[in-house]
Formats: sequence, structure tokens, C-alpha cells
Amino acid sequence: MDSNPLAEVFGFPIDTKSPEAGRYRKSKLCPFNNKVPSCTKDKANDPLGVCSIFEEGQTIITCPVRFREDWLIAEHAAQFFFETDTSWTSLAEVRLTDKNGNVAGNIDLVLVSYDERGRILDFGSLEIQAVYISGNIRQPFERYMSSRHRLSSFSWIGPNYPKADFLSSSRKRLAPQMLYKGGILKAWGKKQSVALQTAFFETLPGLREVPESKADIAWLLYDLRFHEENKRFKLIHIKTVYTEFEPTLRQITTAKPGRMEDFIVVLQHKLDEKLEGNAPDAPTIADIALT
Repeated sequence: MDSNPLAEVFGFPIDTKSPEAGRYRKSKLCPFNNKVPSCTKDKANDPLGVCSIFEEGQTIITCPVRFREDWLIAEHAAQFFFETDTSWTSLAEVRLTDKNGNVAGNIDLVLVSYDERGRILDFGSLEIQAVYISGNIRQPFERYMSSRHRLSSFSWIGPNYPKADFLSSSRKRLAPQMLYKGGILKAWGKKQSVALQTAFFETLPGLREVPESKADIAWLLYDLRFHEENKRFKLIHIKTVYTEFEPTLRQITTAKPGRMEDFIVVLQHKLDEKLEGNAPDAPTIADIALT
């Protein structure tokens, strides 16, 4: 097990002692193009400034804003949506509703292309998928923030050690988004893109890839690489995977069945417990009739 879960705090590795890193930690700033200068993760007045964690030798992004470094994700999504030399920009947190006015959710970023008069020509969606954390990440974060000036190194071995929860990230976040928001965009004939980390993508069912020209969805895969020259992690585009909407939705939302015999064993166990717990103390009429 890792002895320290904290990879980046307020944009910097926790062992970085530069004046710049100190300023960001002191003022709780976000260097990754948040909607405001400060970090707002979890609580605006008491932000959980953990951008990424260590997980079995990997650096896993746990904050969606972390993906906004240098706006690589917008650039790569625009390459999928629009022709070269198209004028485009991005609009954040756009609400999407269905035919009845029910809210399907907010789209993280909508990229729009426009003409010389500013009229929209086309658009596509960009969703950002960080990874949920199981366990408690706030305890080690607060311990680090309160002791960072005194410690030469930091370690954390406590209860509820924080771990990346890839399964919950896909079932509770990714799948519902693709089902509701993605279904509306597909009906409109609009392309979609999803930015996520390679390690997260590899936990999904094997998706059938298609040529870019036939794709509805572009999966933009990134990782963090440590750069010695500035002692910071950098967001690196690894590759883009292209898929069609319907086959992808079926693969992500359909669970692979286990053995029915194993489920029957579980049912039998629960039935036995129920029958044993409800056994009457006095004989029933049926019991008397049999004697």
C-alpha cells in the first residue's frame, strides 16, 4: 500500500517547496482554469484541494478541473467536432433539458463554432470524468495542510485509506450521463467527447472502435507525467478512441452476468436464515395433526 495518498494539493506535488507552490497553498488557489481563481472542490469556503492521488504507482486525477490544464481537452475535442480553421469557443456548465422541460443535467463544456457575425454554426459536447474516491481523503489532506511547514516528508497510514473507485465512477456518473444527456445529443445528431484518464478507460468494457469518420463519441485519454524541470505533473494526451453511440451505451450499461447457480446459493442462504428466524416456539395446528 502507498504510504501517502496525496499526489497534488492545490496544483503542486506535496513535496514541492517553491514560493509559487506556497502561494497557491496559502491562498487555496487553482492553477487549472477553474471558474474562479480559488479552488472550489467540495466546499467553496473550505475546499478539498486534492487534484490527484497516488494509486498503486499511478497518479490518478480525482478533480475534473484538473483536466483543464492548458485547455488541451477543448483543443482535442474541437479537432473531432469541427473542420480545420473553424472559429470556435467553449461554454461551461450548459443546462440540457428534454422535450418536457425536465433537466437531463449540465454539460461540462459545449464547444460551439460560429461565423464572422457570431452566429452558431455547429456544436458538440465535452464531458470530463474524474475518478471518485472511496475512503477518507479529507483527513490526510487536512493533516498535511496543518503540518506542511514543519514536516520534511509526509506519510499517512490511517483507517479508510483513500482509494480510486473506478466502478462507482462509471456506474454512478459516466453511465447515467451517457444515458440521459448523451441520448438527447445523439437524437440531435451531435458529436460527443469524453475526457478521462487512461486507467479509468481501461476499467470499462472493451468498446468497439470505429474510424473517426463514423464515430459519434471521441474518448480523449490523458495521464499525468512528472516533469523534472519544473517539479510538477503535466497533463499528457495519450490517445483518442472513437466509438459509435448505441454499441457503446449497451456495453457500458449492460452488466456481464455471473453464474445463476451462485445467485441461487445466496438466495438459499437468505431463505434458510429467514425460516430459522421465524420458527414458531409453540407447535402449529399442522404440527399437531402430524403427531
